[in-house]
Formats: sequence, structure tokens, C-alpha cells
Amino acid sequence: MNKFLEKHNLNLLRNSPSLLWSVIIIFSITVISAVIGLFVNNLIGVILSAISFLMAFVSVYFYYLMEKSIKHIASDISYRLSRGEQEAVVNMPLGIALYDNYGKIQWVNPRFQSFFADQDLIDVKLKDLSADLGEMTSSEDFGDVVEISINDEGYQAFVNSELKAVYLYSISKYNKIAKNFEATRISIGQIFIDNYDEVTQNMSDRTRSNLNNFVTNQLTNWSNKYNFYLKRLSADRYFFISYMKDLKAVEDNGFSILDTIREETLKQNSPLTLSVGISYGTDDLIDLARQAQSNLDLALGRGGDQVVIKSEDDKARFFGGKSNPLEKRTRVRARMISQALQEVLINSDKVFVMGHQRSDMDSFGASLGIRKIAEMNGKECSIVFNESNIHTDVKRLREELREDKEIDKSIISIEQANEQFDDNSLLILVDHSKQSMSINPDLIDKANGRIVLVDHHRRGEEFPANMMLAYIEPYASSTCELVTEMLEYQPKENTKISKIEATAMLAGITVDTKSFSLRTGTRTFDAASYLRSIGASELKVQELLKENIDDFIKKNKLIESVEMFNDKVAICVADDDIYDSVIVAQAADTLLSLSDIEASFVVARRSDKVVGISARSLGSINVQVTMEKMGGGGHLSNAATQIESVNTKEVAEQLKEILNN
Repeated sequence: MNKFLEKHNLNLLRNSPSLLWSVIIIFSITVISAVIGLFVNNLIGVILSAISFLMAFVSVYFYYLMEKSIKHIASDISYRLSRGEQEAVVNMPLGIALYDNYGKIQWVNPRFQSFFADQDLIDVKLKDLSADLGEMTSSEDFGDVVEISINDEGYQAFVNSELKAVYLYSISKYNKIAKNFEATRISIGQIFIDNYDEVTQNMSDRTRSNLNNFVTNQLTNWSNKYNFYLKRLSADRYFFISYMKDLKAVEDNGFSILDTIREETLKQNSPLTLSVGISYGTDDLIDLARQAQSNLDLALGRGGDQVVIKSEDDKARFFGGKSNPLEKRTRVRARMISQALQEVLINSDKVFVMGHQRSDMDSFGASLGIRKIAEMNGKECSIVFNESNIHTDVKRLREELREDKEIDKSIISIEQANEQFDDNSLLILVDHSKQSMSINPDLIDKANGRIVLVDHHRRGEEFPANMMLAYIEPYASSTCELVTEMLEYQPKENTKISKIEATAMLAGITVDTKSFSLRTGTRTFDAASYLRSIGASELKVQELLKENIDDFIKKNKLIESVEMFNDKVAICVADDDIYDSVIVAQAADTLLSLSDIEASFVVARRSDKVVGISARSLGSINVQVTMEKMGGGGHLSNAATQIESVNTKEVAEQLKEILNN
């Protein structure tokens, strides 16, 4: 049958069995009808036979015409499809290039050629056009579409290694749209004059008005220059809205408005500084405003005179911070914090106080002071303390405290703290705000927001969330100074501060001020005077802080390695022996006392895996910012960091690179 159909060119019937069987059945029925008709009546049989053969002929003829029509349609579609493929290859917005086994281009379509202007591409290696294309064609792992850049233009690239074909699609237009979208997104900022009340409280109305006008004019000129919308909300607070592209321009300028306000108002004997919080990254204006306020709080918590720029998902960027925070001369805040702490203590069953790792005299002395405040309010307080790896002076103090049974039993280990802490316990952190620096970081998670923080360091990004009370005063010399002020406002009817507790807090102030030579204000001396009046022994402080001979020799060995960097910075790089952090800090302090040195950095190994840096400054160089870039923090003039590194020389090179920048 197939041969018969093929012979007579009836391919439609041959290729469609269902259609063929339909014809056979119709033809069979017609023949049977004609035969039956002949048996009934000859005339009828002849007529039926004639009609049957005519119908069969007509059917076959129509099938023939149908097949011919379908062939024509198929041929037309095939031609159009082939022509369309050719047109698509030539005119479609997709660049196509074929390459050989050596990565050389053999053929390109006009669109691919247009990406490279008039450059002759035949026999050019793809890797010479683009390193990305060379890598993609030399590997069989690139099965996905990859975004690449060629001649500063963006493309989506796909490689079919089997066909040895490269497909490029230009996305520069879409990149420009996305870039323009990001450039025109809204950012919100809040500006606060840090010390407006302190500077203007004794001014005449005329002088205050002139100062207000000067600051407002400076900020207005600055905002006009960078196309910001600026609105003054009160005497010491401003609000602005900007596009991201304009904010980027201000960042590139380093927020020089901070220097302008500080320097120009200083010339008028009315030194003012600004703190700025800026947020971006979301289209929700309410979230932007909240984040801007949070960033402003962070700037103020770091001592003011700086800008904090942060979105909800990115790390904060800091600018400024070139001046030491000015001392607030009012005790109102100390009294309010003291009263607030009393309320928190009353509503807590158990109280725990905890300092930072490797407790120093300020951390341990402040812990003793907090314990006494809790006792004054009728609450027992436990000091979470790690006996191992502590400073020499703290070790001496710990031995002294063993003679006081009440204090001695209140000093507990990390394990004991974890066992005793419950849902209604209060945790007080002193001398640090970073969870990673705590003696027992897990206890902070366990506290679940029932946390009070007392610290004198500038606040960093890492900060406990949802605290009950935070007392951060970067202007203070030490945490012991802050705790001493709070002690003065506590009820003293039922308890009295012991001499050893007062001495420990005085020692903490002495250590952090380098015997009252650095970072001291009037309130520092007031706190020291109060401690002396209740029994603190200066002689005992000196005994606790004495250096031993071995430490003295090690310190001098560190200083011997000093080298000058940029004429004003002294850098000491120790060998890979392990040094106590106190010795390293003392070496940095000693260097700062030498002539022509404005900042000192001492790099030494703290443990087998960690290298530490102690940084000191007289104030003209912000060592806090430098240490933050290396993962640490501290004050403008006193900062440190610890880095996991192979050796001290690598850390020193990293430090020099940051100082160069």
C-alpha cells in the first residue's frame, strides 16, 4: 500500500493512517452498496456503481488537492521561518559570535559588531576583548547568564560551549535606569548642635541671636550648594532631605561643614559642634525618619561632632569626630540616671554586674561601685568575674578583697552566673557596650533586654538591643567617675561605702586619666575628691598600680622598637612574644609623653592567635577612627583593637596603610 501511495505521490494518505483508513472504509462501503444493488436491480446496480466510482474519484482528487495545498503552505512557512531566522540573526538585539577551539572569533552578527564599533573582530581572541569572555569560553562551568562589563558597558553574556557560540545582550540602558533610580532615592538627615545649651546659657539675647543666625546661614549655604532641603526645627535642631547622588557628593567632601562650624564658632569664642544622623535605603519615609534619629543617637553616643550614615541593612559610615567631647557641667543627668537605676533595682529580684574581658581597674572598680549601689537599695548584687588572665593591678585588688567576706562571696564565676540568673534578674554592664567584649556574652542574651549599661566609651554599632537604661557619657574620664556620681545620690542610711571600695574606684579613675593628666574635667576631680572624703587611700592606689621589674623591662623593650611614621606618629612593633595588655598600654602612654609625638601605636601579640594594638593620641589625631577601621574602638585619644593574624608585622603594615589613607 505504501509503495502504491508513494508511486502515485499520495503522501498525505501515506503519512496519515487515520485519513487513509477513512478513505478505504468509504470506498469499501460504496463498492458493497453497488454489488448489493446489482443483485436487487441491474439498473440500480449500474447507477450505484457509477456513482460509487465517481465519488471515489472525486474523493481521491480532493485529497490530492488538499495535499498539494498543504505542501504549498508548509513550503511557505518553511521559507518564512528560514528567512525569519536569517533576519533575526542579522537584526535582533542579541549579539552572536562563533569561535574556534582556540577562542578566536570566526563569525559575528551585525549586533555583536556594533558593540565594538569599527574594530575588526575576525581572528581576534575573545579573551582580548574581555577577560570575562575569555574565562567563560575556556571553561565548561558557565551554563548560566552572567553579567559582565566591556569597555565600561554592561552586558548579559551566555556561552554555548557545544556550538562554540557567544551571546551578548546590552543592558547598559537598564543599568542607567537602575543607577538613576538609586541616585534619586530619598535620604533623610537630622542635625543637632551638641553643646548649644552650655555655650549659650550665659549669652545675651543679641549675642545668642547672632550666633543662631551665623549657624543657620552656614548650614543654609551648605544645603544650597548640595541641593538639600533644610528646615530648622528648633534652636539646636535641623532636618534635611536630599537625593542619594547629592549625599554622595557631600560624603566625597568629607562633611567639611563640621569643621567649618567648629572652627568659625571657635573664633567667636563660642565653640559649637554638630552631630548628624542620616538614613537611606528604603522608600518608607517613617522608617527613614526613625533610622535617622537612631543614627543621630549613635553619633551623640560616640561623643558628638560627627556624622553617622547608615541604612537598615548596611554598616554605619562615620565622618568627623575630630574633637574631644565637651564636658557637660550639669549634674541633672547623673541624678536622673541614679533615680532611674533605683527604680529598676527595686523591680528586680537578683542583680548581676559584669565588666569586659581582661578586667582592668576601671571595669572592676565600677563593678564594685554598682554592687554598693544595689546594696544601698536593699538588693544583693553579684559581680561576674573571670579570675584568669587579669591585669596585675586587678590581681592585687582581688587579693585585698578576699579579706572582706561580704564582697568576696559576691564575686562569682561565669558558670555560677549562668546557673543563678533567672527571668527577673537584672544585668548591669560597665565599661563596655559591645557584647563580644563581655566576660560572659551569653548572659546578655539570657537577660533578654533586662539590661542597664554604664560606660564612658564612644558608642559603636554593636550595641545591646531593647535595654532598660543606658548611661553613656563619652566626656567622662572613666566609668568609675560615672558610678561615683551616682553613688552620691543613693540612700546611705543603712550602708556605708568601705575604704577598699572607694580606693578601687579612685584607682580606676587614676588609671584611665594617667594620674589625672589626660581626659580630666571638673567633675573628674569632684568625683576623686568625694572618694577621698569617704576613705579612699591614695597610698593604697599607688601600691595597687605599682609596676614590677619584669613588666618595666618588657615595656622598655617595646619602646626600643619605636619608629616614626609621618613625623608625628610613633609605631612600636613587638616580636612574636606574648605581652600583657597593660604593658602594651603603658608603652603607648610613655611614647605619648615624648616630644614631637602626637600619636602612638604599639603592636604586640596578646595570645597565640591574636595581635593587639594600643593607640594613644594628644587629640589632634583621632585614633578611635583608625582602630574602628581595624575592628576595634575607644576614644578619640585612647583606643585599641585585637586582630587574628599570623604575626605582628602584618598587622603593622595594615595599620600603616590605614594611616596613609
